[in-house]
Amino acid sequence: MKNILSYALIASGLLFATHSQAQSKGLSKLKKSLSAITDQNKKSTDSTTTKTTTANAPINITKKEATLGVKEALSKGLKNSVNILSAKDGFLGDAAVRILMPSEAQKVEKALRAVGMGSLCDQFISSMNRAAETAVSEAGTVFANSLSKMTITDAYNILLSGNQNAATTFFKTNTSNELTSKFSPIIDKAMGANNVSGYWNQLTSAYNNLPFSKKVETDLTSYVTQKAIDGLFVKVADQELQIRENIGGSRSTDLLSKVFGWADNQK
Repeated sequence: MKNILSYALIASGLLFATHSQAQSKGLSKLKKSLSAITDQNKKSTDSTTTKTTTANAPINITKKEATLGVKEALSKGLKNSVNILSAKDGFLGDAAVRILMPSEAQKVEKALRAVGMGSLCDQFISSMNRAAETAVSEAGTVFANSLSKMTITDAYNILLSGNQNAATTFFKTNTSNELTSKFSPIIDKAMGANNVSGYWNQLTSAYNNLPFSKKVETDLTSYVTQKAIDGLFVKVADQELQIRENIGGSRSTDLLSKVFGWADNQK
């Protein structure tokens, strides 16, 4: 038991030391990968957006405006989501996305907490969430690739869909496999550098050796990867809803106001 506790403490210390550096690099990649889309939107908006219509006049948009408006909205939502989740406690401090013990390992957690080893469980849960915070910065490149492939039909389907998370669904359909491929090695490296996987193996091995216990064989890297992706989409959906409903003035540019104002009038 002392060896397990030692591993947990070492894992926690190393994780905090490497997290800030990894987050900084990831956010830098995100800014570069999305800057081209932002520049394109600005230039095209200057040349295609007409003057604001009066309150009672009909709003018309071009196909180009529809596509650029949706892309701008998604780029904005993605940047905000990644900034939130990649910050310290982005996952751990948010109950909506916090990564908890795998369901099949909750008996292990319950047993350890019952004998006064709750801090051990807390350190392990913290380690999983720190790994997710490191990996999520890599989402920028994947989402930028998806946006570059968006068609006019895709844009109109997103704008006019009755679903408030239509854009998020578009991302899920087009990026889930690539996100898994990108996240998995990053999370595996983060956990390996902090001995999280070794700690997990000791934890589950001790439990599996107990009489009458149901064997726990969770693929931890796969589990944390999927939870990180799930959390990302939760935040992207939140950002999409804010723009659709213009919560807090989220339609912060003329293009967003025009395109989503037009979509409002189609309901």
